[in-house]
Amino acid sequence: MLTPFRMFAGGPIGSGHQWFSWIHRDDLVALIMQALTQSEMQGIYNATAPNPVRMEELCQTLGQVLQRPSWLPVPSFALEAMLGEGAKVVLEGQQVLPKNTLASGFQYSYPTVKPALEQVLAAG
Repeated sequence: MLTPFRMFAGGPIGSGHQWFSWIHRDDLVALIMQALTQSEMQGIYNATAPNPVRMEELCQTLGQVLQRPSWLPVPSFALEAMLGEGAKVVLEGQQVLPKNTLASGFQYSYPTVKPALEQVLAAG
């Protein structure tokens, strides 16, 4: 997604209304380390940030962080032509919430998308 935004041609995928669950890489590594060192962590833990966003919000925030517009949506048919059935995952989205992760006491360094994007894009 970065290339179109850097070329001033970024925008949401499909309708933009689909949920996008995400996690910052530092939080993912910290969660894995916690799971490996705390034997009481049993079962399924969703490795997602506690605040999923809609695709439209993600793209708007990405545009803000890059100081670029978010105005050119990727049409659903174009994604379907490129990805076939795999496009459904992106076009429909999924709101995954980390219930067990939060209940375990895990502390996120990046619970919201804007600081996460700012850190990742400043680092590289």
